[in-house]
Amino acid sequence: MTGDLEADVAVVGGGPAGLHAALVLARGGLRVVLLDESETLGGQYYKRRAAPLAAAFGDFRPHGTELIRRVHEAGVDCRTGTLVWGAEDGGRTLFTSDVRTGAAGRVRVRATLAATGAYERTLPFPGWTLPGVVTAGFALHLATMDRVPVGRRVVLAGTGPFLLPVACALLEAGARIEALVELNHPYRPRAAALGALRQPARLAEAAGYLLTLSRHGVRVEQGARVLAAHGDTRVTAVDIGPAAESAGGAVRRVETDALCVGFGFRPSTELPRLLGCRTTAELPAVDPDGATSVPGLYVAGDCAGIAGVHAAGVRGQLAAHAILRHLGAGLPSGSADSRRVATLRRRARSLDRFAALNDRLFPLPAATVAAIADPTEVCRCEGVTAGEVRQAADTGWNDLHGAKGATRAGMGLCQGRECGHIVAALAACGEPESQTFAARMPLRPVPVATALSLTSTDPTGRQEVTDR
Repeated sequence: MTGDLEADVAVVGGGPAGLHAALVLARGGLRVVLLDESETLGGQYYKRRAAPLAAAFGDFRPHGTELIRRVHEAGVDCRTGTLVWGAEDGGRTLFTSDVRTGAAGRVRVRATLAATGAYERTLPFPGWTLPGVVTAGFALHLATMDRVPVGRRVVLAGTGPFLLPVACALLEAGARIEALVELNHPYRPRAAALGALRQPARLAEAAGYLLTLSRHGVRVEQGARVLAAHGDTRVTAVDIGPAAESAGGAVRRVETDALCVGFGFRPSTELPRLLGCRTTAELPAVDPDGATSVPGLYVAGDCAGIAGVHAAGVRGQLAAHAILRHLGAGLPSGSADSRRVATLRRRARSLDRFAALNDRLFPLPAATVAAIADPTEVCRCEGVTAGEVRQAADTGWNDLHGAKGATRAGMGLCQGRECGHIVAALAACGEPESQTFAARMPLRPVPVATALSLTSTDPTGRQEVTDR
């Protein structure tokens, strides 16, 4: 996208939350522009297969295809391949660039909804940078989009319910699961898991995955983790041992072609934090409808807290209704609109309780992060080890940003999205591990020419390059 654009609302992110929100907003009579960095809408959940694969294997999640079709039919201005790398004026001005050409643009709106999703959470260990060691999400993408397994023999490790559908997709694509290693004990009957009974649909979904794994002879090994990966030009074996060093137990080596690791997800909150909204434990502080402390700025989906695709859709709709009311486009109190909002709020509370249950069943214990050995590389972009971060924190730079400046951890291409939470934990020095690097423009790396091409008109009418 190039040049300037004006609309009533900008929705940043074309995943489930952004799509549901854009549809409600457009049907409410507002001019909506939907901005997404990817070339296609849908986000990670409603990804689209290439035409030849769709013809051969069918549509992937047809519900998403139908949702995207309705968004287009509602008149939403969908701008894919458009990166939002900066913002000002409480989100009323967004700075964008075309991911293909680098051409810059501005989007001026009356309200902004950040539906920017989440990142996969990683946990460094010896050998995690070897070729063949990938995230669980990447393995799922290959298996579902391209029908290609990441390896013939696969070890899947980490924590979280996401490991189950990934394992099933790998089996369907023809891989053999050599080991499925879960850090916690979520599938052990206990009182803490009784809350799942209030979500029969989610419980049935998990049971279906476990049944599929059982039919293939795959057992979930609970209370264990990958200690190290081995190989020369790529991973060839992994060491698996008890999750806690104090638990005892033997360490065994498993030969494999690929290692998929996933430790849940981290919200992508850079945009709302850049705009100065109040945060709580890294997350934007929002009301039940997604409104932040910055007037006209709303947050929905996993950006507001990891809760899954169903919660993302509900949160997106709630935020859209709140924006309609904020801009004077909502229906009167007592109308069908108000009843719909009340229903959505009840649904959101139920799904939030289920998300809280998942957090309790699938934690990433602080001791696991603390056990990362000093020689382990934690920032791959800049080649910074855990020991270097600890040394920086111990020699006078006793906060996250001091350690970042001393070691350059988090200054690479990913800008700390992959390593930030680990660097924060290692450099905590008694501070909360929920610290995160400050959000600054550009939110993502952009060509210098992109930033320089943005001009603003001062009160005298002269054109001058923006100082941002």
